[in-house]
Amino acid sequence: MALDTGERKKVTYFTGNEVEHTIAHGLYTLFVVDTPPVEDILYKAMRHKVRQIYFGTTQSFNPKDEIDWGRWDAVIKRCLEDGNNYFVALDFDVKYAEAILEYGWCENENFIPMISVKMPYLAQLGYNATLKLDDTTWGHSNPGVWTHHLHELTRKKNFTSWHEYSSDSVLNADENTDDKFLTLT
Repeated sequence: MALDTGERKKVTYFTGNEVEHTIAHGLYTLFVVDTPPVEDILYKAMRHKVRQIYFGTTQSFNPKDEIDWGRWDAVIKRCLEDGNNYFVALDFDVKYAEAILEYGWCENENFIPMISVKMPYLAQLGYNATLKLDDTTWGHSNPGVWTHHLHELTRKKNFTSWHEYSSDSVLNADENTDDKFLTLT
């Protein structure tokens, strides 16, 4: 049985290969829910020989104030600076895009901003549906706009089925000396 969203919110760490079509596709990954202590994150990343640390798992990136932003900044920067040269992904809602830039994470070549745009019922919008990548207002920060026909963006090579998320393994968050795997099948 695969982890559903409710089950994923009950765990802090799980591992698996990156199934989404990013620069880190196929890499063994430590998926992290919220912001546990960075020492624990780096220990688990090293112990399990991952190549990517993926933050914001289970839509857990939702900073509410400066303290929350500070916690996220501390763990992301420390993981980007680690000598193991991990790819560090952050899955965040598009509403945070501008704020993400202020923290300088995008300046690191190993940072992967996973901009999440929620579009329910996408397949029902029809053949002529177009996604417009816009600015906050005319001429604000982009040189213009980009439009993409949804049928081109939703091609098979870009698709990750929910089924592909079913082979992750939960890590015991409480033990640093002997992580126990709970494989979910």
